[in-house]
Amino acid sequence: MEHQDRFWDANTDELKKGYTFNGEQYSCLVCGKSFKKGFIYKWTDDLLMEAERAVKQHITDEHGTMLDYLLSMNKKYTGLTDVQRTILSCFKEGQTDKEIAKQLDLGSTSTIRTHRFKLKEKEKQAKVFLAVMELLKQTNTDQKDDLVQIHKGATQVDERYAITTKEREKVLNTYFKKGVDGPLTQFPSKEKRKIIVLQQIIRRFEPERKYSEMEVNEVLKPIIDDFVTVRRYLIEYGFLDRSKDCSEYWVKK
Repeated sequence: MEHQDRFWDANTDELKKGYTFNGEQYSCLVCGKSFKKGFIYKWTDDLLMEAERAVKQHITDEHGTMLDYLLSMNKKYTGLTDVQRTILSCFKEGQTDKEIAKQLDLGSTSTIRTHRFKLKEKEKQAKVFLAVMELLKQTNTDQKDDLVQIHKGATQVDERYAITTKEREKVLNTYFKKGVDGPLTQFPSKEKRKIIVLQQIIRRFEPERKYSEMEVNEVLKPIIDDFVTVRRYLIEYGFLDRSKDCSEYWVKK
């Protein structure tokens, strides 16, 4: 999805704010909702907002603080253990080391101080790693070998997701003979190709919309006859989510 690509392409400052600006519109990094510069948005009966204020208010109303949202992300993206994530949430609330140790039943405050030290070391390592990757991008002239971003809903990240843009283009050209907006010639059996095709199919769904099962089927029918199997794969691989009674489907964020 475009907004998920935008999330992973965002720099640190943009991730902290929760939105990007491309010169024309402000876009929420969580759900992709956009607000056009120069437009005035009616928020309540007696409250009007310009675009940047509107996107900030949208993030607060719909997603809470960006710190809470980022901490809630899967550990495969944050690199944080469950204990570390809980301790950081306690730091956010202003709790003392003694209060945190008691809440988590960790014994002495020295354990919390050890966690503080490890988190500071992790921060230093992250800064160096980001600098290394930025410098690497500057020296990499073959953009075709850039890795495709993994969607945030991915249920299990492994070597299947090591997909370059060149690989992706080749697979899409193979399975979408009439272009990516057309039907599939067949659904691939190999895992990496399957993921590439599903990444493309999910782009046909609106990120903000709730779909009935029938509406999901209507989106998928022009793509392939066996739309039931594809619908199941979209859920299994974390592209779509659904309610317990299967009455509503939506793009997983």
